[in-house]
Amino acid sequence: MTPTREQALALLEEHNESESLKRHALAVEAVMRHFALKYGEDPEKWGIIGLIHDLDYDRWPQEHCVKTKELLEQAQWPEDWIRAVMAHGWGIVTDVEPLHVMEKVLYATDELTGLITATALMRPSKSLMDLEAKSVKKKWKDKRFSAGVDRDVIDRGAAMLGLERGELITETILGMRTVAGALLLDGEA
Repeated sequence: MTPTREQALALLEEHNESESLKRHALAVEAVMRHFALKYGEDPEKWGIIGLIHDLDYDRWPQEHCVKTKELLEQAQWPEDWIRAVMAHGWGIVTDVEPLHVMEKVLYATDELTGLITATALMRPSKSLMDLEAKSVKKKWKDKRFSAGVDRDVIDRGAAMLGLERGELITETILGMRTVAGALLLDGEA
């Protein structure tokens, strides 16, 4: 079975009430689609995996990734899709190391989307449309800003991909801009 975006969205809605988690899922989906095109891969597959990567986090934060694996196995999702979701928690909640470029992108950008969102919200425009990497890098240095964002994970992910931090940030912003309205980060408040 090849899962569809509609199936992924239904699962996300079924297991998540938090609007901020749903927006995070949309952000990661958009970033995964952006990077899939950059790497010549399937944007639909990558996007769907980005959409459901935190499927279990709202209801079962203590079983993060583990419960998602169970839910996706029950729904008979492909093993490589499940592995990709598991790999985004490498060294945090799983021992599944990101190996495929898709897994590395998810690992590198998951936390980064949160930092970018927080940075955009601090700007007068409250928009991704005028946000540049230099603003995110400035906020990066302040460890109290978005203290929950694991910057080491982002740096490890960037290194896995052979990207400089600034390039990873820029590409992630570009991906997020494609859904800025849905993220409430288009400056149209």
